[in-house]
Amino acid sequence: MPDATPESPAQRLAKIEAEMAHACKLARRAPDSVTLIAVSKTRSADEIRPLLETGHRAYGENRVQEAATKWPQLRKAYPKVHLHLIGQLQSNKADEAVELFDCIHSLDRLSLLTALTKAMAKAGKRVPCFI
Repeated sequence: MPDATPESPAQRLAKIEAEMAHACKLARRAPDSVTLIAVSKTRSADEIRPLLETGHRAYGENRVQEAATKWPQLRKAYPKVHLHLIGQLQSNKADEAVELFDCIHSLDRLSLLTALTKAMAKAGKRVPCFI
């Protein structure tokens, strides 16, 4: 009978990192040239904390409001977290997104670029964006 013991977050992370290292080897890329972003959308702070305890620090959220409810407190406890916005962003949420996120993956229109540029100037912060 197979062992039904669930894997710990550390075991799951190690398995994924090994698969990524193998893929990098096949692609002739340095393993440190790729970043694993753990998507934490719909997960509570209590559900995320065990993975944070493993040392993993790159996380993705797809909603500004959801990130605002859990990440400010988590970042106090885990200050080296790098938070990515991976979902579509409404221009009216640019100020909040610039404050919360370290990277924005969803720059998809000129009006959003304008809003983000203003928000970054206002915050005195540059946030890398993917087009």
